[in-house]
Amino acid sequence: MDALDEFDGMDMETLAVHAGEKADPETGAIRSPIDMTTTFKLPKFGGKLIESLLMENTNAAHVYTRWSNPTLRTLETRLAALEAPKGLPDGNQAHAVVFASGMAAISSLAMTFLSQGDHLVASEICYPGAAEFFGLHLTRFGIEVSLVDTCDPENVKQAIKPNTKLIYMETPANPLLRISDISALADIAHNTGIKLAVDSTFASPALQQPFALGADFVVHSLTKYLNGHGDALGGVVLGRDEDIMRIRREMLVHLGGSMSPFNAWLILRGLVTLPERMKKHCENAMLIARFLENHPRVEHVVYPGLPSHPQHELASWQMSDFGGMLNFQLKGGLGAAITLAEKIRVFSYATSLGHAHSLLFYYLSELYVDMADYLSDAQKASIRASTGEGIIRASIGLENAEDLIEDLDRALRARSLRGAAGPLVYKLLKGKTAKK
Repeated sequence: MDALDEFDGMDMETLAVHAGEKADPETGAIRSPIDMTTTFKLPKFGGKLIESLLMENTNAAHVYTRWSNPTLRTLETRLAALEAPKGLPDGNQAHAVVFASGMAAISSLAMTFLSQGDHLVASEICYPGAAEFFGLHLTRFGIEVSLVDTCDPENVKQAIKPNTKLIYMETPANPLLRISDISALADIAHNTGIKLAVDSTFASPALQQPFALGADFVVHSLTKYLNGHGDALGGVVLGRDEDIMRIRREMLVHLGGSMSPFNAWLILRGLVTLPERMKKHCENAMLIARFLENHPRVEHVVYPGLPSHPQHELASWQMSDFGGMLNFQLKGGLGAAITLAEKIRVFSYATSLGHAHSLLFYYLSELYVDMADYLSDAQKASIRASTGEGIIRASIGLENAEDLIEDLDRALRARSLRGAAGPLVYKLLKGKTAKK
């Protein structure tokens, strides 16, 4: 019996607890053990040994943990169940391969399906590590890259060339929270024989199901909402069995971005509460977005759940809820951002997301937009229209919403010496750097 058959047709809340995991037959332990081993005793000579050594199928016997491991396989099974609980549109099941980080997953996906002379179309606004990998490094290996605003499907259609092999989109996009139409881009991709990959990290499977909308691959940084505790790095690519096996054989094994079994076990623990955590993240984020939208020290708020969001209608259709991420501009610019970072007590000043803790970080446009060498001047100007001098990106956690609102309100209204002097100091430091 397949690892998912027992739970076929069950809701996400049940799959998050049970999929891929059974009581240990020897000890009766309900939680699967952590198999902290690198090496496995091989089957005797014959078909099973050859199957394992050639990595011919998902359920082959384990050989070496860089290839596969029982704890990692349990995580992969559960992730596939959550991402495609009803299977893929073609009737097959989704499969997953996990990595040591989200970037290991993204780079392995790209390096498997793109070769010298091929062309990639990708979101111009996505996780900076991904955008930099595409724009600065793939091009070094003779792969053409077009970074476009994927919010408008026409931009993607116009960017496609005869040698385009992959469209990569991130929605909601980090950090501007742009929403792209997965279904529309899937139609464009498939009408021209191209595969579509969707980074759904900001949504998680609890809020968005890209496979049901036509995606060929779904990518997550497991470090974020899927883990949920801020204590384990990880990444995953999900897709059809033959594609996932190709990624495993060609890039997981050869690039070596394999996940630790201990991290896999921690992420499995986090997945148990994913559906309930996401409800709280969304509820808190909506309350805080509405509060910030009416705050006298805030210039502009971007949250897909607000009617003011340019893709609010699309988000309402494509997602079951609007997520725990938002961004906002401050009327006081850099100085106000410095003060906010100094004065918050419940929020933490940090760059990650998806934790139980609420986090925020200031993205200064001069550093995160103007210095992005992989973007054209026109793209920078367009993005600058959305970011102004800079934006605060906030990951809204699981604390009491009123406590978070009080913390923000007090910090937004505060004054500080560093906040007052910071912009001048920054100009001086920037001037010295320019002279060097």
